[in-house]
Amino acid sequence: MTTADPVLASRPTIDPVRWPDLAASRAKVRRGVESAVARQLFRSAVRRLAVRVEAEGEVLGGGANDPSAPVMRLVRPEAFYAAVGSKALIGFGESYMAGDWDSPDLAGLLEVFAAQMATLIPAPLQRLRAFYVARHPSTERNTTRNTRSNIARHYDLSNDLFASFLDDTLSYSSALFEAPAQRVASVTGETALVSPAPAAPTWADLRAAQERKIDRILDAARVGDGTRVLEIGSGWGELAIRAASRGASVLTVTLSSEQQELARERVAAAGYSDRVDVELLDYRAVQGEFDAVVSVEMIEAVGHQYWKDYFRTIDRVLAPGGSVAIQAITMPHDRMLVTRNTYTWINKYIFPGGFLPSTEALADVTREHTRLRLTERLSFGRHYAETLRLWDERYLGALDHVHRLGFDEVFDRMWHFYLQYSEAGFRSGYLDVQQLVFRREVTA
Repeated sequence: MTTADPVLASRPTIDPVRWPDLAASRAKVRRGVESAVARQLFRSAVRRLAVRVEAEGEVLGGGANDPSAPVMRLVRPEAFYAAVGSKALIGFGESYMAGDWDSPDLAGLLEVFAAQMATLIPAPLQRLRAFYVARHPSTERNTTRNTRSNIARHYDLSNDLFASFLDDTLSYSSALFEAPAQRVASVTGETALVSPAPAAPTWADLRAAQERKIDRILDAARVGDGTRVLEIGSGWGELAIRAASRGASVLTVTLSSEQQELARERVAAAGYSDRVDVELLDYRAVQGEFDAVVSVEMIEAVGHQYWKDYFRTIDRVLAPGGSVAIQAITMPHDRMLVTRNTYTWINKYIFPGGFLPSTEALADVTREHTRLRLTERLSFGRHYAETLRLWDERYLGALDHVHRLGFDEVFDRMWHFYLQYSEAGFRSGYLDVQQLVFRREVTA
């Protein structure tokens, strides 16, 4: 977005019960060593970036003299430096939630930061990363005991909340807009295609793009009349409905009771209750045999400790000659290795227990622990950036409705930051989304 968002409260009221960490940091703004170090590191970093930072009566940043550079306004600089100094990137996001800083082009600003993520902190300090970054709480590790609560904290917020910014398919994953795919060289050996940025899609284009995404993954998994399909991660039922419309029988599993309830309603309304079962079930507990296994943006919630369990489960239930197609958000392999033990703002506020794989990691884990082999993939990260842009515009236009659902001004800023933060990751190329096809290795 290129103009300020007047619908967001610049000084949100912070409920100490809902937002205890934010309330605590507001009560006492530290001006000690942590704040001073954060101030120095931040000012040093932005000098190398094409951004314009307005703070403490001066203009900072490599884009200070460029009127087109994205702007960051430090509304309460000391509170900002205290938050970043004490909690690093978690503090960066929390200080936005609290209104300590703002931007009229949040996605554009965050895109610049995301593009330089690996070098924002000086190399000598990066070697000390393990001593200052937060670690994942053991209660959020995706054991069979914890996983349901992790999923519920996000997906059970409110079906009405998600409906406020999603299209009629209720697809909460990247759309695939019309754009020609190009063949590229692959470091992991499979057939690799890349779809470039679509040409400024509008809301009117979104539904068809979501259906295109689903149909492509069903085609890749060879889903047709009589196919027995397992879907890991139900969403709100759209993929299962479209698979059933092809004549397939579907078991779709979720750990969100809100999703299960609405997905069952939507399946019944579409007339496919006899072909689709929506079960509240951990993927590890699935039994049976299936000709196709599909999963759209669910592996991000598995946790790197359990990737082998995820793929072993798929390998166990896949019938001879069956196909696997998953859609996954990925990150560069080197950054994945560096950050796999880091507790992030996204983990704390959006996806507890979540972690993004790299393409290399998925190829390696299937090769080492299963008979599955990655055979083809489509990369379309810029399509996700456009999907997120459309979601965020829709969300900001629905804030009155969101408030009536019981969400407050801090939540407004949190969710906007999440959508724009994600959009920036895909625009910068730091994040990608891919459809990956796996088939069993044929041996003599």
